[in-house]
Amino acid sequence: MSEHFAHESAYVDEGVRIGKGTKIWHFSHVSGTAEIGEKCSLGQNVFVADRVKIGNHVKIQNNVSVYEGVVLEDYVFCGPSCVFTNVRTPRSAFPRNRPEDYTTTVVKHGASIGANATIVCGTTIGAWAFVAAGAVVTKDVPAYALMAGVPARQIGWACQCGVRLQFEAERALCSSCGRRYRKQDERVALEEANQ
Repeated sequence: MSEHFAHESAYVDEGVRIGKGTKIWHFSHVSGTAEIGEKCSLGQNVFVADRVKIGNHVKIQNNVSVYEGVVLEDYVFCGPSCVFTNVRTPRSAFPRNRPEDYTTTVVKHGASIGANATIVCGTTIGAWAFVAAGAVVTKDVPAYALMAGVPARQIGWACQCGVRLQFEAERALCSSCGRRYRKQDERVALEEANQ
């Protein structure tokens, strides 16, 4: 008996490694050499390509394609219809279909990508970063950064719980969960958690 759930309309190719408690919903397709961790949720019409690596507790909403070259670390959230690319110079007349043709994109632990956002390949989205709906990410995103617009620009900082942080004298206290942060040289780090 399988330790994960796949809806009867989903296609899960032979050879896929899927962790315990993961759920794959209607009309999704997971390719044969993909790796998916534990307690993930893949919504309706999700495609996961060969050699994709997805960590634990990842939530992928409806209509998302995770193409070869994409790595999603633990607790990543992908909003509905967000887009990943994997080739910098796509041409129909000159197919790019070898593993070395694909450019790696990494979404770090806890980061969130809003609905309809586009992540251009070759970028790294830092831990706990927050990419707003409809944004187009064309360059690396720092940890905890709040990104919005086309192209995406940093408009602030986000707490691990997702609330926007307000810094005073290089320190911030989350108004929702009480986590404390410090900022130094345009980098933000968790200082201490509210006990």
